[in-house]
Amino acid sequence: MLAQHLMLIAAGIVLAMGSGHMVLTFFSRAFFPRDETLKEKMQSTAARFNTRMQMWNAWIGFNASHSMGPMLFGLIYGYLSLMHPEFLLSSQFLMWLGAAALAFYLFLAMRYWFYLPLIGITVSLSFYIAGMLTA
Repeated sequence: MLAQHLMLIAAGIVLAMGSGHMVLTFFSRAFFPRDETLKEKMQSTAARFNTRMQMWNAWIGFNASHSMGPMLFGLIYGYLSLMHPEFLLSSQFLMWLGAAALAFYLFLAMRYWFYLPLIGITVSLSFYIAGMLTA
């Protein structure tokens, strides 16, 4: 029971982070460059491999798809924690796959992102590992 709740908390944190990123992508200016001329340049510059794809659209699409990974992780592992905890906690494959995914997000956060995602992923991974150890 404790392991189930720890996994659910870990999944919820990641789901919230991915959802927040999606909201910021489409409903705020959070990912707009501070320099307005850079946005204008991105809107008028095409990618090398497709002249009809503007870099600004690619940037928005990247941020939206980037949000989907954590959202899917949170939804899948949250669902399994709630509805099928015995299956999740007894599957070495799923347990290690989740740990590997969170560890990779932690690497990305440490190497490329800023402190808020790093904190969120660290806390989530801590709950996840605690869930694995108590399972």
